[in-house]
Formats: sequence, structure tokens, C-alpha cells
Amino acid sequence: MRYAVLIYEKPDVHDPLSPGERQALSDEYMAIHEDPRVVEGARLQPAEMTTTIRMQGGETLITDGPFADTKEVFGGYYLLEADDLDAAIEIAERIPAVRLGGAIEIRPLMYRHP
Repeated sequence: MRYAVLIYEKPDVHDPLSPGERQALSDEYMAIHEDPRVVEGARLQPAEMTTTIRMQGGETLITDGPFADTKEVFGGYYLLEADDLDAAIEIAERIPAVRLGGAIEIRPLMYRHP
């Protein structure tokens, strides 16, 4: 089964870290990316780069920045090919963002039927 693992980070959580600490975190993320069960993964640009599109009364509304003011922002994802939820959780627990006060969301993917 395929799972989307969505990474939510606290904004600016990396700011107080030294260059060595940042490199260590980056190395942890890359080690997860190298796991053969990880099909794909990417870090997103900062939330300030977000463009939100909505429809209201048939008109398109475009807003710069994220829509919601939350304690965490969507920072990246992994796409996993895992046997079951337990295997997906085992990988997700290794994601540094969760140790730094963020959250990890795991969702099974839905497939279109032919």
C-alpha cells in the first residue's frame, strides 16, 4: 500500500540551530529518503512562498501566503510503499520534525479504479 507522509514543522524551528546541527538534521532526512520503501520525497519552499487559490461567487481569489495561521506549516512529504500502517509509522517516527515539536500525518493513498 502507498502512504503519503506529510511533514508539519514549527516555523523558524531551525533558526537557533548551529550549521552543524542543521547538517545533522539534513543528513537524517536524506537517510530516510534512501530507505527503499520511500518512493519519493521533497522539502517545500517556506510558507511565505505559498499562493492560495479559492473560488467565491464564481470568482477566483488569489492570496499570497498560507491560508491558515497555525502553529505548524506543511514543510515536506514522503511517498512510501509500505506493507501496512505499522511499517509507515516506523519510517515516520524517524522524521526529525516530530522531535522538534512538529507533527507527521500519514494517509493511505486512494487509487482510481479502471
